Amino acid sequence: MKTGETAPEFTLKDGEGNEWTLGNYKGHTIVLLFYPGDNTPVCTAQLCSVRDHWSEYQATGAEVVGISMDSVDSHADFAEKKQLPLRLLSDVDGRVSAKYGMKSWLPGRSARGVVVIDKEGKVAYHKVQALSLFRPKDDDVLAAIAKAG
Repeated sequence: MKTGETAPEFTLKDGEGNEWTLGNYKGHTIVLLFYPGDNTPVCTAQLCSVRDHWSEYQATGAEVVGISMDSVDSHADFAEKKQLPLRLLSDVDGRVSAKYGMKSWLPGRSARGVVVIDKEGKVAYHKVQALSLFRPKDDDVLAAIAKAG
């Protein structure tokens, strides 16, 4: 996947079992935070950092969601336990992770990465963490959102 390409459409269920469809957010900047799994050390640090910087994310006006291959129930438990303000989407079959180039070397997991989609539905930023041991920096994600407009 390259910047400038149209973002692939998808619908996934969130931690409450509600469907979330990318196309419903056309005209908004969208941030997809792909991560390997709920309740793992680096993923927990990543999403808790997003939580701790949530007012900065909200100030951008972007729709920010997390995506992993964990179940709806796992997402619900994780979000409640860590008081996460963002919606977590369940990509149990890895279909969306694959579409967005987030294939992991870990079986049953997505890679860690960030995709920012601009208001026209084009990929404005796409970064896969080479090693899933390192989480994206909030400042880098916020700068990518600002650049996407």
